[in-house]
Amino acid sequence: MSTIPKLDWLTDVNVFAVNRLPAHSDHIYYETLEQAKLEGPMALRHDLNGNWKFSYSVNPNNRPENFYQENFNCSGWGDITVPGHIQLQGYGKPQYVNTMYPWDGLNEIRPPEIPQNHNPVGSYVKMFTVPENMNNKPVYISFQGVESAFYVWLNGKFVGYSEDSFTPAEFDLTPFLTEGENKLAVEVYQRSTGSWLEDQDFWRFSGIFRDVYLYTVPEIHVYDADVRAELNDAFTQGTLKVDLKLLSGSSSPSKIVTELYDREGSLVSTCTIESGDGKWSTAMDVEGPKLWSAERPNLYKLYIQVYNEKGNLVEVIPQKVGFRRFELIDKIMHLNGERIVFKGVNRHEFNCRTGRAITKEDMLWDIKTLKQNNINAVRTSHYPNQSYWYDLCDEYGVYVIDEMNLETHGSWQKMGAVEPSWNIPGNKPEWENIVMDRAVSMVERDKNHPSILIWSCGNESYAGEVILNVSKYFKRVDPSRLVHYEGVFHAREYNDTSDMESRMYAKPADIEEYLNANPEKPYISCEYMHAMGNSLGGMYKYTDLEKKYPMYQGGFIWDYIDQSLIKKDRYGNEFFATGGDFEDRPTDYGFSTNGIVYSNRELSPKMQEVKYLYQNFKLNPDQTGVLIINDSLFADLTDYELEYALYLEGKELYRNKLEVNVGPQCSGRAEFKLPADITSASGEYCIQTSLVLKENTLWADAGYEIAFGQFVFQVKAEEKSAAVQGELRVVEGDVNIGVHGRDFTILFSKQAGSLVSLNYAGKEMIALPPAPLFWRATTDNDRGYSQGFHSGLWYAASLTRRCVAIDLKNDKGQVTVAFTYKLSISEEVVVKISYTVFADGSVRVKSVYHGANHLPQMPIFAVSFKVPADYDQLEWYAMGPEENYSDRAMGARLGIFKNQVSDNLSGYVMPQESGNRTGVRRVRVTNKQGQGIKISAEAEPLECNFSPYTAFELENAQHHYELPNVHYTVVTVAGKQMGVGGDDSWGAPVHDEHLIYADKDMEFEFVINRI
Repeated sequence: MSTIPKLDWLTDVNVFAVNRLPAHSDHIYYETLEQAKLEGPMALRHDLNGNWKFSYSVNPNNRPENFYQENFNCSGWGDITVPGHIQLQGYGKPQYVNTMYPWDGLNEIRPPEIPQNHNPVGSYVKMFTVPENMNNKPVYISFQGVESAFYVWLNGKFVGYSEDSFTPAEFDLTPFLTEGENKLAVEVYQRSTGSWLEDQDFWRFSGIFRDVYLYTVPEIHVYDADVRAELNDAFTQGTLKVDLKLLSGSSSPSKIVTELYDREGSLVSTCTIESGDGKWSTAMDVEGPKLWSAERPNLYKLYIQVYNEKGNLVEVIPQKVGFRRFELIDKIMHLNGERIVFKGVNRHEFNCRTGRAITKEDMLWDIKTLKQNNINAVRTSHYPNQSYWYDLCDEYGVYVIDEMNLETHGSWQKMGAVEPSWNIPGNKPEWENIVMDRAVSMVERDKNHPSILIWSCGNESYAGEVILNVSKYFKRVDPSRLVHYEGVFHAREYNDTSDMESRMYAKPADIEEYLNANPEKPYISCEYMHAMGNSLGGMYKYTDLEKKYPMYQGGFIWDYIDQSLIKKDRYGNEFFATGGDFEDRPTDYGFSTNGIVYSNRELSPKMQEVKYLYQNFKLNPDQTGVLIINDSLFADLTDYELEYALYLEGKELYRNKLEVNVGPQCSGRAEFKLPADITSASGEYCIQTSLVLKENTLWADAGYEIAFGQFVFQVKAEEKSAAVQGELRVVEGDVNIGVHGRDFTILFSKQAGSLVSLNYAGKEMIALPPAPLFWRATTDNDRGYSQGFHSGLWYAASLTRRCVAIDLKNDKGQVTVAFTYKLSISEEVVVKISYTVFADGSVRVKSVYHGANHLPQMPIFAVSFKVPADYDQLEWYAMGPEENYSDRAMGARLGIFKNQVSDNLSGYVMPQESGNRTGVRRVRVTNKQGQGIKISAEAEPLECNFSPYTAFELENAQHHYELPNVHYTVVTVAGKQMGVGGDDSWGAPVHDEHLIYADKDMEFEFVINRI
């Protein structure tokens, strides 16, 4: 009797899989050993990706209800690409919300109800002919990912139904096939019971967004393979346990042969399983196995060979195997006997043009980027990823927290307040099966990947018996891995759900408080360092805990890639769009742009800090050598060579290489071989050391730098300040004070209360006069902290001031003009900027601030002015090469760098402060002919920014396309700018030592020279 599909299934928690095949391992298989060793495309699969006929309906009432029938003509329909999201192909619109459900305020519903008026339906049709090699064989279909619920028909007959957007759904098509052309019809619903369980912080899409393919099987087929590589306590003996389940209904094999090969292709072990009690299991011993880790991802290849009753080989499964052991020892997580530290990141599957329909090329770029930047772990936030991603993590060496597709954030937390009165799944037994199904689907598919160390029970779904039972399931079926769940933080009665203490956005002090209280579980931050916009300040405060507390075992940055989508503005120009840009309401606007990688897969400047702080190899040089601390668990320096270079005032004097080796968890020292007297000249020296790859690897080419360290020192000569020779002519007019040299004129305006002209040989450098600046363009973290509310008076103080005194001092060979300003925000605050002009046309600028009590923190203490936009070429001697701030400068190095002014407008989706450099000794800003000015620190190094826009222009733009055409280069020279912070983006302050206190007196100096 055939099943009749019902719309009621969309709201029935008990119906989430109809006729769906049981979940199984994601192994591939071939018909010959030769094919298996090549591991090319499977001959027994047939791809259904590509163009499908498509019809979009805003709700079920408007759908073409009978489209699946054989005689229904859909030739006039439009087309859609599979895999792909409906909303990114011209139908409906994408919507971004974070924690609230997407129908909040639109539909008054509670689980498991769904909106009736807006539940988009995608009707897909694909015509296909069964491939010749599948004739007279069973034929199945696999949907690797469909959001969020779908019905399937073939040739007018109902095939099945499934929910769970992120694990495969497979069905048997054999009974419904006809000769010649077949009509496959798929009806996809955006809203279903499953939508209540998929409230992740991401764009809300729908459709068939992962691969779809037909497949057949040999006459005898291994339906599921459970391959477990175990180790003895000394890690010297391996046991490979193989447990196979055959497809029911197939004939019995005469034997199954298993052969294990190492990476070099040598046979390590072999075993023959004879037909016996119907169980197809074996255990293979391996002497002295090479262990798998992220540092040394040693993989073996197991070939499972199935022979029929005639003794003919009918199926071969190539399965990668990694021997590793992950466990708790004395309350600390250990891999292969060593304490592990996760240097991790959360990663959404995302592409700025195709959403979560990402390609193998995207994944390859991602895995290489992780390895190149010392990221050793990834959390699949918050759903199982494509199988290929786990293959890459196995092969390249990245630890994985595999997270099941569960988040019900909007059911228990509202605008930050915990209110679980209608939380799901909670303790509701009616939700257990649908939730458990997601856990089973993930485990069964992913269980053979050595990179997966931890199963996660989902994300931000509060806690209760249902999730506790999921944890028990994980532990029962797979004792080789630990279980993670952060939600018990809010409901400690369910503490047993998680094997580790996992928190989100806990401050360093809170983490230390936990670790100092004799805790029962090791600690990780499953999310930390909210990298929204210009962020990641203070990350070092977390990584510093790695050495201090053995039970601190790292964390996962939120997150890897910005979730912003390409859209066109009204003039047809592409821009990065966020929530709200598609007229989507409700929305959480730009809260999805938290990546250390931009959504177009370009590195953001934040990655510079991540790469440095996640280094396994610490290089601490001094004048004569370098101390190398190897924090790796298993890797020495065999793959690297040490390079060192000596610089004087940023210019390279000497470079050499050393062959060194330091064992894992050891330290050693290497001595430099520097020429005698090479540091005899006076000036600032910098020794930079690097570890670079000796040979090409999977993830980087030879010469790639994986670690660096530097040492800066001064060699001082006797002070001989040579006076500038020449005469100056001062003209004190009624309105202006002019200082004239041989070929320059510098003009100060009493009326404007500032320097108004720097004219060198007829070229005017000042487009807008210098003024004190106390405001920076609000960053995302500033906005979350409500900086505009707390410190907005500094915005006003930067816009206007009153000049209350002008002092002129004419000495031999130098003239000083000083302007004293009062600010409307305080009677007591006084700012004085003095300009000393020398006979060569150079100008020393000194800014002095006298503070006052009861004023809020100051974003920046600076002087800002404009020069013409033609002066857009920069050469820095500063900390770089990427932007850096006082709390995000660990990964910066001192050197000479070149860029253009436009480069300093970083790609943060909402315009904000960016492009700053700390430790600025000097900067040249020139036109393309090399003419311009040089700004140099007089005593202490400066912070500087050269931008196409003022802080106020950036402040008032929500998108980059709102910024005006470029007419100026905006020069900002600061004594100090506050840090950018990053503990979170919704209220966490910048750490005290990186703030500017307005009650303190401050001053800084710099010199302007012509070029």
